[in-house]
Amino acid sequence: MEPIIEAKGIEKSFGNLKVLKGVGLTVAKSEVLSIMGASGAGKTTLLQILGTLSTPDAGSLVIDGIDVLRLNGRLLAIFRNTKIGFVFQFHHLLPEFTALENVMIPALIAGKSAKEARRQAESLLDELSLSGRAEHKPSELSGGEQQRVAIARALVNNPAVIFADEPSGNLDSVTKQELHSLFFKLRDTHGQTFVIVTHDPGLAEQCDRSLFMRDGRFPEE
Repeated sequence: MEPIIEAKGIEKSFGNLKVLKGVGLTVAKSEVLSIMGASGAGKTTLLQILGTLSTPDAGSLVIDGIDVLRLNGRLLAIFRNTKIGFVFQFHHLLPEFTALENVMIPALIAGKSAKEARRQAESLLDELSLSGRAEHKPSELSGGEQQRVAIARALVNNPAVIFADEPSGNLDSVTKQELHSLFFKLRDTHGQTFVIVTHDPGLAEQCDRSLFMRDGRFPEE
């Protein structure tokens, strides 16, 4: 399988605390990968580096054929906006905007016309069974609906990779299972790669592959 992510020798320290100790990771195109591990193992730090939100102290990172550690400023912002989508435990929707407007925002930032951004956002909300909620603000949506809006927002620019950090951590068991199934449906429909940090063994078992991080590295890699 063609790799979409190739990370080698990733190191990261905060003061005297070394959090990542030479992490290597290869993720195939359209793979759904879960990363598990105890709190403090370095999972979220790694996800932030893979998602270009943080810079490693050492190592290399290639995503979709691009050496992202050589990008900076505007080029890095463009890459992040067009190639990467994020889904967090807390949905981070903008409360003053409707579901539709929240989904449109990354497309508008990418330079698409309002008409095209709306068309893509409406299509995704329809795919995620949210058409009837498009004009509602986040406070008027259930937790599961808010998270599906956040997923639509992550998908609107058709990114190469979706990074998810405990995406179902705040959901009840039924809604959680619906969300997990949705990731695989979206992978099959859109061909995206998903890298998911989770404490949920049920989600990890569903993934194509699951890695366990321990003390800043993957012992099995």
